[in-house]
Amino acid sequence: MKKLPAKMTTEELACRLSITRQTVNRWIREQGWQTEPIPGVKGGRARIMYITQEVRDYLANIAALRDTAIENQLDEPACSYSAQESEVVWRQITSVLQNMTPEEQKRLQVLLSREGICGFLTRLGLNDKETLNRNLLFVHV
Repeated sequence: MKKLPAKMTTEELACRLSITRQTVNRWIREQGWQTEPIPGVKGGRARIMYITQEVRDYLANIAALRDTAIENQLDEPACSYSAQESEVVWRQITSVLQNMTPEEQKRLQVLLSREGICGFLTRLGLNDKETLNRNLLFVHV
């Protein structure tokens, strides 16, 4: 299985395999796969899982998926073609966070703890609705 990112949400993996998110969560529990919480999601239920060789091996040996073209399914983009804007934003934020070094992540954590969301948005120039709407319009063009 190639072209799987190092980390994925359970929803992304479920979508790529055409299975339910609950099935992926059950595999995580049963197999003891490594996960981490998604920052900013209340309740601690939203998690990102690490796609290790152990996970790849398990997916390659599932009887229900063995007869399907797993290689092709996993290489396709996420199947949510009518994604809501918020889903796209969460994927982009998650991607940025995954690509940050541990030192950069620590500095961002300190910044968010010190200034909160309003201070963070002010530093990004997104503190008022007019600026936010203008930026969203630019993204959609």
